[in-house]
Amino acid sequence: MAAFFVTGSGTDIGKTFVCAGLAAYWRDAGLKPAVFKPVVTGFDLEAPEGSDPAMLLAALGLPTDRAALQAIAPFRFRAPLSPDQAAALEGRSLGLEDVAKACRAAIQAADGPILVEGAGGVMSPLNGRATMLDLAAAIAVPVLFVADSRLGSISHALTGLAALKARALPVAVLLVNESPSGSVGTAPTMSSIAGHFDEAPILAVPRGAGRQTWAQISDALGVG
Repeated sequence: MAAFFVTGSGTDIGKTFVCAGLAAYWRDAGLKPAVFKPVVTGFDLEAPEGSDPAMLLAALGLPTDRAALQAIAPFRFRAPLSPDQAAALEGRSLGLEDVAKACRAAIQAADGPILVEGAGGVMSPLNGRATMLDLAAAIAVPVLFVADSRLGSISHALTGLAALKARALPVAVLLVNESPSGSVGTAPTMSSIAGHFDEAPILAVPRGAGRQTWAQISDALGVG
């Protein structure tokens, strides 16, 4: 079963947009995709519309009810902070093995390709000791890395890629998502990153990406 851990250079870079786009494309192709976003912050259970889990459920053609939200995002927190801080505000904590176990179960249960989306960037803290990098290592599936095209994103992307390489975690595809307010652009960003990273295809995700974009990414992932 094709499974990928989706992480990236930071927060608000388009990871959920990419997951939803690929899931909808795979669904249209009859591949029975799944998406699992184990940890979500900034989530209001009383008003889930517009949240990341709601976007993912819509892409999968599933309702946004409590059961579906629990299935796709079991660890949800209200504050829009890093997972460790959001959990602490609610008197809770996130255990690396608890989250990894949930991810492994979701992967095992999938009937088609599955995307496991991390929270924030690759070094976003999960708790006082573990980060999303540790979660990626615990799951041990190929990484789909997302960067954006804002000024500063190249450094952030290369730092995240270096962290993954240090843990021998393979990157399947690197995506540069076009930022709405980006002053650099996808092509120059991709070119600069490619000068320092040649271990996986580097593809652009334009605003309003359509079927052709998702097909190209899917082919690069070897799915389809």
